Amino acid sequence: MIKPEERFFSDGGGYFGPAENPNTEAFLNLWDWDQLRMVKLKGTAKIFPPDEGHEIQLFAQFADYLSPEARAVTLDDNGLIAGVSTDPDEDETIFVPYFAFATIPSLADCCTVQYSRLQELDRLGPGVDLSSYEDESGNPQTVAFKFNSWWKPVRMQMAWDELHLLKSLPPHPNLLRLDRVVLEDVESRVIGFTTKYIPGGTLDTLKVPFRFEWLQQLTQVVDFLNMELGIMHQDIAPRNLLIDPDTHKLVLFDFNFAARRKDGLIDGRDDVSGVVFTLYELITNDTHFTSIPPWDRNIDMVESISEWPCDRELDSDVSVFRNFVNEWAAKRRSDGDMERYLNAPNQLIWPDLPTPLEYNLPYEAGKTVDGEPNMVTGVRTRRAAMELGQYCFHWERPPQSRLLKKEGENAR
Repeated sequence: MIKPEERFFSDGGGYFGPAENPNTEAFLNLWDWDQLRMVKLKGTAKIFPPDEGHEIQLFAQFADYLSPEARAVTLDDNGLIAGVSTDPDEDETIFVPYFAFATIPSLADCCTVQYSRLQELDRLGPGVDLSSYEDESGNPQTVAFKFNSWWKPVRMQMAWDELHLLKSLPPHPNLLRLDRVVLEDVESRVIGFTTKYIPGGTLDTLKVPFRFEWLQQLTQVVDFLNMELGIMHQDIAPRNLLIDPDTHKLVLFDFNFAARRKDGLIDGRDDVSGVVFTLYELITNDTHFTSIPPWDRNIDMVESISEWPCDRELDSDVSVFRNFVNEWAAKRRSDGDMERYLNAPNQLIWPDLPTPLEYNLPYEAGKTVDGEPNMVTGVRTRRAAMELGQYCFHWERPPQSRLLKKEGENAR
């Protein structure tokens, strides 16, 4: 189940007058990762004061009880529901122009699975489900299904890059590779992908003795990505590390923030720093460094701590882990490391994200000063796209709490 603190996202809004005036009418758009839909909250600045963030707490109280057709909810000044609208014009969901599989030759050799063949087993987190399907031989496959249901320019780019990166990765015992590309059932548009599901949880929840060989495997796979493939993962952390129960090897996954050579490099997110901070967190269970923005932290912060208090069972002394990672980090931070990364011999290559064809079709966005239709191209709301007859994939689904209650009733 999605963690409560990760379920909702406030996606902006506006005030129809001075925000400091408590009587000013306001609205805020809330994205729900559980139901995969946007709902507009309407009220006054009294209930939605600027920079307070109360809207998520308010919405969380009744989100599971709204009709699937609800598009906007009006709240009174006490935070109680004063009205619910199903008017499609209230829908602020942005159209996501998924590419037809046939138009992406770079994915032509990938195995695919239709969305209708996926059976939801659980909701692991924002944009990730635990699912299953039967392969062509009738064998059940349990997979993690990762999808991009919420429009943001950066999310479109990240989804495109991650899919192509996973497709391009060579076999490696410490990397989670692509399983299948997921296509919706009407026009075979690419809406996500699957990877093998490794049970047991990540190293931020899996409280098993940490082995020295896992640290060695982590540094080796980071060197392979950086120095052989020209890929910087940029999100090395316990939450992105699994232990395969079949091979007992460490597995790195989640390439959301990965950079290809200079493209997408983020200051402070280099993988050497990621490994050092990850080891410190695994040994000490101290997570406060994760709250520091990457560009404001430096691995000297943990390297300079004379004694790392051990709060986890290890198969070797803390000094063994520290000496190894110190030597590795010093070698990697030597002169020429960035040059070796930029000139990796087996650099992964894939095409740039194209402009969706749907964006080239003009749509009406209000009126000009002369009262004429203002025709524009580019990003549009879902309702504008539907008015033009453009195909829209609808992600909306019941809240998981309702499904779990139904399962419990059926079990009785």
